[in-house]
Amino acid sequence: MEEKGTLYFLCGKMGAGKSTMAKQLATEQQALLLSEDEWLSTLYPEEIHTFEDYRKHANLLKPLIESHVKQLLKLGVNVVMDFPANTKASRSWFLKLAQDIGAGHCLIYLERSDEQCLRQIQKRRSLEPERAAFDTEDVFHHVTSFFEEPESTEHLHIIKM
Repeated sequence: MEEKGTLYFLCGKMGAGKSTMAKQLATEQQALLLSEDEWLSTLYPEEIHTFEDYRKHANLLKPLIESHVKQLLKLGVNVVMDFPANTKASRSWFLKLAQDIGAGHCLIYLERSDEQCLRQIQKRRSLEPERAAFDTEDVFHHVTSFFEEPESTEHLHIIKM
């Protein structure tokens, strides 16, 4: 019986460092990195202007991503998904991906204060001016209103950082 890969996914408020951690984790675990931002900007380059646009298009990716990730895990490939696992529903979807094929999983929870995240967002706005329209304090507070801290009742293997 071949060993399956492990699915790694990340949770943390906007600006917590999920993308940076995902890149680091992919290197450490010799894993394939899948970035939601890259997929969305490639497939829908002129269609995402609001948070609601993002949610709509992110949901369109799920069926394709699901099949792709399951195949990779079945082949024994470790996968790091740089997709936000910031709600119980989203974490349930990630867990189901792994469980459906008997693969392992790990949720990396980047526990950061609002102040830490807002400082990072401000820094990111300077380094990546193209993100300035989306990386604002107002957007941060709107996005954070959906955030749900992971709980033990979700049956996840959680690493807090």
